[in-house]
Amino acid sequence: MAGPGNLSKSKLVAYRQCPKRLWLELHRPELRVESPATQAVFRTGHEVGEVAQRLYDPGGTGEVVDFKADGLAAALDRSRELLQGDGPVFEAGFAAAGALAFADVMLRAGGPDRPGWRMVEVKASTAVKRYQEDDVAIQSHVARAAGVDLRGVAIAHIDSSWTYPGDGDCRGLLVERDLTDTASARAAEVGLWIDEAQAVAAAPEAPAIAVGPQCENPFRCGFLEHCSAGRPVAEFPLEWLPGRRSPALEAFVVEHAVDDLRDLPDRLLNDRQRRVRDVSASGVPYFDAEGAARDLAPYPLPAWFLDFETIQFGVPRWAGTRPFQMLPFQFSLHRLDGDGTLAHAGFLDLSGDDPSERFARRLVELCGEPLPVFVYNAAFEGARLAELAQRFTGLQGPLLDLKRRLVDLYPIALRRFYHPQQRGSWSIKYLLPVVAPHLDYGALPGVHDGTQAMEAYLEAVDRSTPAARKAEIEHALVRYCELDTLAMVEIWRFFNDGGTQED
Repeated sequence: MAGPGNLSKSKLVAYRQCPKRLWLELHRPELRVESPATQAVFRTGHEVGEVAQRLYDPGGTGEVVDFKADGLAAALDRSRELLQGDGPVFEAGFAAAGALAFADVMLRAGGPDRPGWRMVEVKASTAVKRYQEDDVAIQSHVARAAGVDLRGVAIAHIDSSWTYPGDGDCRGLLVERDLTDTASARAAEVGLWIDEAQAVAAAPEAPAIAVGPQCENPFRCGFLEHCSAGRPVAEFPLEWLPGRRSPALEAFVVEHAVDDLRDLPDRLLNDRQRRVRDVSASGVPYFDAEGAARDLAPYPLPAWFLDFETIQFGVPRWAGTRPFQMLPFQFSLHRLDGDGTLAHAGFLDLSGDDPSERFARRLVELCGEPLPVFVYNAAFEGARLAELAQRFTGLQGPLLDLKRRLVDLYPIALRRFYHPQQRGSWSIKYLLPVVAPHLDYGALPGVHDGTQAMEAYLEAVDRSTPAARKAEIEHALVRYCELDTLAMVEIWRFFNDGGTQED
């Protein structure tokens, strides 16, 4: 098989994660499956890149190189031409030393006697990560090899503490971290990566690399499903083990090539891990019914059952909000009375405007009676309530009172119950089928989890979405969020009644 020529920076980053991933990217790209979460990351990165161009070129004098529209050869020629000038250049391309790179931002640096360039790589993360330093080292190496007089290299990333003032003013969204010396010092290392990656790319077959931790680090590989196909799976895989594994446990797994929970010794497991192992192997559920009833006893009916759905934006859309802040746009609320009467109410805003104040007012209005408010993971709803109270001081009292009334079902489930079908997870999606099998998230129309709820929201508020489609999405979101709180009601009933299930 012929050699691949210059390898792009993204291909070198793929090689750094796993050589097999690089080979598949080049020779079997059709096998890649990107998750909705990965696609959302790409979308945010594109949006942050567009904002960066405005921030680094406020006068609008810069030029953008578009290799997809013009072709690679023309883009490289255009880049060389633009780097003879003085204005900002975006997506300038360089090909040298067996590699190809496109820089997010190139800015003039140095004095008039000896002008050079400063490179800025823009990242849609809130901190600089290790693999991003590799990324910048590659960019720097290729640019210098192509003859660019590079005076500085930096990563611009999102400042998560910045608050959007509104009116499209994104000054302050990005902060820089200088990596000039670090990137320069790694030139020889990058050269070695390129040589090794070229050898892998030119190989007739993919490297024989087993599925392992590299498949999820630094991000989930799109070829994981392909590489896992046909792989022997343990009856009780280690992935079911909850919590963090101790160094001693990790060492034992490696030394003894363990892949089944049953082969793990007691001395290396904590109580919860032992419970998962023993229940999985025996097939006999664990239920501390007396403990669960005791945990619930201080919170008699009537009570509320509450769940939020949220959206987040890397580039904030609404004044007064921060990057990646979880902003609630929907809630579901069930009320369970002592006689068994169950009532439902909710809120959903798909206008595309900031729903926060309307959300908070409706929630306060419905939950004014001082009853317990059951949730599943109080840290999440509690944090959202605290943020709303900080933003809307007129509602601060009732919102913080509501926060104080939250009662978390999750730690009760964690302490008191485990069923073999949970597969190491206490997520409500895993717990519901064993305590209320008549309820099924899979039967819902279109939205089955939180990630899909976020995607559905974005589609619904898009101005190009037809009214009929928006109505479908609204129905799906209402059904999904309603099931979340109905699921909590069923979990409460199961725990309160000692595991009695109703048809």
